[in-house]
Amino acid sequence: MKVGRNDPCFCGSGKKYKRCHGKKNAPAPVNRKVRSIRIMSSPELVEMRRSCTLAANILEKACRRIQPGVSTQDIDDWVLELTLEAGAYPAPLNYPNAPTNPRKPIITKGGFPKSVCTSVNEVVCHGIPSEKQILKDGDIVNVDVTCNLNGFFGDTSRTVYVGQPGKEARLVTETARKCLQLGIEAARPYKRLVDIGQVIHEYATSKGLGVVREYTGHGIGTTFHAEPQVCHYPNRSTDCEIRPGMTFTIEPMINIGTWKTQLDPTDGWTVYTLDRKLSAQFEHTILITHKGPEILTIPTV
Repeated sequence: MKVGRNDPCFCGSGKKYKRCHGKKNAPAPVNRKVRSIRIMSSPELVEMRRSCTLAANILEKACRRIQPGVSTQDIDDWVLELTLEAGAYPAPLNYPNAPTNPRKPIITKGGFPKSVCTSVNEVVCHGIPSEKQILKDGDIVNVDVTCNLNGFFGDTSRTVYVGQPGKEARLVTETARKCLQLGIEAARPYKRLVDIGQVIHEYATSKGLGVVREYTGHGIGTTFHAEPQVCHYPNRSTDCEIRPGMTFTIEPMINIGTWKTQLDPTDGWTVYTLDRKLSAQFEHTILITHKGPEILTIPTV
C-alpha cells in the first residue's frame, strides 16, 4: 500500500508526506512492502539495552527534580550533564542535522536547538527549553529524552505533574499513561501494528479525549527515526506485521480536546494543540521478542 500525500511521512518526522519526503526533489513514494525494517541481532541488542537504560535513568533523575519554580532550561541543563557524564550524545541537539559540540553547539538551519524536548500544558511535543519558561503549580510537562550511546539510540518520555494537578490535567495525563500501557500490551509477535493504534484510540476516545495523528512512534536502533511508523490510531496505510527483533517506540499524545495540532511557524518545532487545551504523552522504546514486548526504557535508579 502506497503512502498517500496527506499521510504521515514514513521517515517519522510527524509531517505530512507532501510536506516532507513528498516535496519536489525529495525521494518518491515507496511501497511499504519494500521498505526495510531492521531486525536487531543479539550483539546489537546488548548496545541497544545500554542506550535505552541510560535514557530511562536520565529521564528518571531529571523528573525527580521538577517542582514549581524550575525552568525548562534547568531540565535541559540536567539532561545535558547526565548525558555527557555517561559518554553519550543528546540526540535531539541539532537534529535532524549532524551532531554538534554539545558544550558549544552550532545549530545549523532547521536543527533542534536544545538537548531535550520539554512540552508544557498545551504543547503536544517538541517544546524548546527556555530559561524564561518557569514551571508553576498545576502545570504538566512532558520531558522527552533520547540518547545516542555508541551509535545506538534510546528514546523515552514522561509527563510530570508540577505541584498539584487540576482535574483535566490528571485526566489527560492518566489516560495517556494507560494508553501507552495498552499499546505495549498489544505489541505481540506476528500481530499487526494497526492493533496498537486500535487499542490506544479506543481507550482515549472512551474518555472523550483526542489522539494526535500527525506525530507517531517509530522504529529506532542505529538511527533515531526509522521504519516502522507506529500510529496511535488505526491507520492501515502504515500497517505491517510485528516481528521478533523489531525495536520501536510507542508514544501516544493525548489531548483534552481536538486531536488536531498546530506547528509554531516562528521556531518550526513547537507543536500546540489546535484548541490550546492540555496534552500529555508517555513513551517507551520496546523490543519484540518471541514471548511478547519487552520494555527497554525501564529506569534502574
